[in-house]
Amino acid sequence: MQIMKAALVAAIGIVACLACLRPGSAEDQRRLALTVTIDGAIGPASASYVKEALAKAGERRAEIVILRMNTPGGLNSSMREIIADVLGSTVPVAGYVAPAGAHAASAGTYILYATHIAAMAPGTNIGAATPVQIGGSLPRLPSGTPDKDSKDKKDEPKDAMTAKVTNDAVAFIRSLAELRGRNADWAEKAVREAATLSANGALQAHAIDLVARDEVDLLRQIDGRVVELGGGTTQRLATQDAIIEAVDPGRISRFLTVITDPNVAFILLMVGIYGLVFEFMSPGTVAPGVVGTICLLLGLYALNMLPINYAGLGLMLVGIALLAIEAFNPTVVIGLGGVVAFVLGAIMLVRVESPSYRLSWSVIAIVAAIFAGFVLVVLGALRRARRSAPRVGAQAMLGLIAEVLDWNETEGHVFTHGERWQARGADSFKPGERVEVANIVDLTLVVRRPNGEGGQV
Repeated sequence: MQIMKAALVAAIGIVACLACLRPGSAEDQRRLALTVTIDGAIGPASASYVKEALAKAGERRAEIVILRMNTPGGLNSSMREIIADVLGSTVPVAGYVAPAGAHAASAGTYILYATHIAAMAPGTNIGAATPVQIGGSLPRLPSGTPDKDSKDKKDEPKDAMTAKVTNDAVAFIRSLAELRGRNADWAEKAVREAATLSANGALQAHAIDLVARDEVDLLRQIDGRVVELGGGTTQRLATQDAIIEAVDPGRISRFLTVITDPNVAFILLMVGIYGLVFEFMSPGTVAPGVVGTICLLLGLYALNMLPINYAGLGLMLVGIALLAIEAFNPTVVIGLGGVVAFVLGAIMLVRVESPSYRLSWSVIAIVAAIFAGFVLVVLGALRRARRSAPRVGAQAMLGLIAEVLDWNETEGHVFTHGERWQARGADSFKPGERVEVANIVDLTLVVRRPNGEGGQV
């Protein structure tokens, strides 16, 4: 009995020793820092990428997510989606503008203000968060209209729509600043006056929390800080010597990165529409219809995720319809009108000021040149068709040489064009004699003696 007790005590001791010798405790396993990198314009792909990364961080119980940014800004809808995900995240998010030379302008400034911890690398800058009106310039007061308060309101918007957009942006960024305890006055200045700050300037202005050389330095400086998560809960960070792991974009994010490029969406739309046009012109070919349908749906899906001008899309569709009509009923005028409508619609299509979400002029020019070439080809074919001799119908029979099969006074039968025809004529002919078709009346050939031999029988 005592032997059994001794064995049990020894087993418990061995288990305890093994537990102590484990490479890390459960607490150590949580010390994981996931890095999410936004390099470029903020759009639907960026929003999807951040959402997936935050979900993965929650599943893996990461200690913190480092949102590394170098962006000129982007789409307002995508920016707000990212901010909503950050505010609702169960894992703390540290916004980090890096590497040296990077910037978080426009939408990037809003996102940085929304993160639990805001940091910048030396040699970076933030700001210029003034909302840019998308879809063209806003109406302004006529140049001769006096403004009695112009001296006192030199920096204020001059029309109601700009005032609404600006005030909404100011209220939004001030709410983020107040939530995170950062400089709300400078945030408002960044919106109203497009103010910018360097890393050290932002630290002095209390627009950010710290300046860090790299991710390791960032994790070292924030170790032990207490952050407030959604729902009023707080968490003390334990990021010292945390394992840094990069989160790569998922398949959906990579797919969105490709198709939400306005130029790619534009090309997909063109391939889709003309694939269907070719299928309707030659029913049964299958391939153009299948490829066209897939490309058209992908193009429409991408455009649905982008802020597009529906007047521009309508003009493009009108232009394509006119070009399709030109293919079936060549008039040239319709084709040229289609090219003009298409180019104007393409210019108006994407109503975004961000350079990364504009249609390339070279793409528009290439597609317009292809359409213009199509019109020229149709024009050439039309001219050749008008100048060439008819190949079918009654007109095609005129001038053919026929062989007389039998003849009685002014009527008989002749052979031409591989067929036996009833014929009549003013002269009397003999069987085997060659005659010329002068006219055709009610399926009866009017023949005469040929001026010269030729043609076909």
